[in-house]
Amino acid sequence: MNNVAEYEACAMGIQAAIESKIKILEVYGDSALVIHQLKSEWETRDAKLISYQAYIRELVEYFDEITFQHIPREENQLADVLATLSSMFVMSQKEDMSFIKMQQLYYPAYCQMIEEESNGKPWYHDIKNFLQHQEYPSNAAENDKRTLRKLAMSFFLNGDVLYKRNDDMVLLRCVDALKARKIMEEIHEGSFGTYANGHAMARKILRAGYY
Repeated sequence: MNNVAEYEACAMGIQAAIESKIKILEVYGDSALVIHQLKSEWETRDAKLISYQAYIRELVEYFDEITFQHIPREENQLADVLATLSSMFVMSQKEDMSFIKMQQLYYPAYCQMIEEESNGKPWYHDIKNFLQHQEYPSNAAENDKRTLRKLAMSFFLNGDVLYKRNDDMVLLRCVDALKARKIMEEIHEGSFGTYANGHAMARKILRAGYY
């Protein structure tokens, strides 16, 4: 999100709080520039941002107390999720807002992504089988076959080892659930040294050459 969009999102959120008659508000944003400017700690030189800043300062007067806090982008996962959810809903003024139920898991969500298929085969079995034998899964519909062909273009088979091409065309070795768990244990506690959250762990696994 650029700084103009950050200011717009901030103004919309504050307006919503005013309409809800909220008097004490904490505002969090992942743009350090915008947050520090709104706190008057940094000077605003960009002409496009001055009017936004002035408008938000007018809105601030509606509150008994309002604070602005910077939250690093990598720690702002909840906002990313909410933004994704909001983009999925099409609402009209005559409809009530849909109820969104949020649930917190007691273990990282990415752990669910490394389970083997119910038949005991690895997640990449169909891709590997297609590259080896040009065969489709049994009972695969034409749309499924087309999707598999397109997906397989991003993979490379060398002997019995399957690799995923990343955006830089670097080959990442595909691993099954057992190997993935061992890699995660190493990153959490072993040779990689420090505890890592989900996003950091994924980046470290990719840097280590696995997918």
